[in-house]
Amino acid sequence: MRSRAQMELLAPAQGPEQLAMALHFGADAVYLAAPRWGMRAGARNFTEDELADAVQTAHAAGATVHLTLNTVMTDADTDELPAFLERIDAMGVDAAIVADLGAMALVRAHAPHVELHVSTQASVSSAAAAEQYARLGARRIVLARELTLGQIAELRRRLSREVELEVFAHGSLCMAYSGRCLLSAELMGPGRSASYGACAQPCRWGWQLVEDRSPDRPVGLEIDERGSYLLSSNDLCLLGHLGDLREAGVDALKIEGRAKGSYYTACVVNAYRHVLDGDPAEAWLGELDLVSHRPYSTGFLLGEPTQNPGRVEYARERTMVAVARGSEPQGDAWLACVTCRNRADSGAELQVLAPGEPVRSLTLAGLELLGEDGCWHVADALVRNGATYRLRTPWPLAAGDILCAANAGSKERY
Repeated sequence: MRSRAQMELLAPAQGPEQLAMALHFGADAVYLAAPRWGMRAGARNFTEDELADAVQTAHAAGATVHLTLNTVMTDADTDELPAFLERIDAMGVDAAIVADLGAMALVRAHAPHVELHVSTQASVSSAAAAEQYARLGARRIVLARELTLGQIAELRRRLSREVELEVFAHGSLCMAYSGRCLLSAELMGPGRSASYGACAQPCRWGWQLVEDRSPDRPVGLEIDERGSYLLSSNDLCLLGHLGDLREAGVDALKIEGRAKGSYYTACVVNAYRHVLDGDPAEAWLGELDLVSHRPYSTGFLLGEPTQNPGRVEYARERTMVAVARGSEPQGDAWLACVTCRNRADSGAELQVLAPGEPVRSLTLAGLELLGEDGCWHVADALVRNGATYRLRTPWPLAAGDILCAANAGSKERY
């Protein structure tokens, strides 16, 4: 069991594959959503059957499942929630992340075995607010992202220790207060409302300032050769401040990314797991530069600005090329089976991500493709997405380990 001094690592899961990656690389808990009521409507999400399977899979790995039910709720939403809540209670879902007061009451009434966690959408930024939610049955508060380290510590000092505190430690930030933004719905229509999980992210677009009397003279703010991105926030990375967060009384660290792919989930969870388990942050910060991200900042934690002064697109410097399915000894080496995700030529240098191990390098050698005839055929590249290959490795690869390569400019599939 995780002690009070050990912060929980909570990872995002867009779908079953991201769930498997999060668990393989050491997440203590995962958060995910059903097709409705979650703040990432565009993510793959989980059907109810998949959700039941996810709970069993996570519990077998010693992890918990937190279900997001944190959109703005209408009467139509709350009318349909009770039956769904009864089903997730029977499944064994561990916690529901909720922002709406009515939905909180329904969770307590219809899912009594499911912990109530208050979403960051509720913008809890004081002990008084947290205590009030605790009186309504909340076990954990996901704090507003706008709090500084000192404010978190003071809130913890004032708050009952029975109430847990969770903070976002990594991932995308929003220019609106705790993500409560109306810009997408205003520009794109109510079907693209951020409050219902369908944000079009117009804050990431290039913007200009126009004065009413001179509409033909737009002015770019903080402009570079690509345009101006005055509304676009930098990404959050607190890997170097985990000790500070622990000292401030934080119980759980949350990685943003329920719309992100498998490699992002694996790489970020792996880095935070290593540092939580005692590795120096400096040894893993470089890994986080290799996943898809905007320029990093510490958000509001240290009182520094979060806005992105220039580049709006994501940087991505490494690509997942294959996922291991297992390996067996062969002489003084190993023969590993992998599933191809992106191209890599024979002789290429690959990096391997594996739980509990440093990042290791190997040369892609002895490559064979499993053909439709059930036989192995010599191959000169990993090229067929989804196909099974095998290769020689200097050490065993466990199912779920990832093979990566420096990004060569081709489109990444996963």
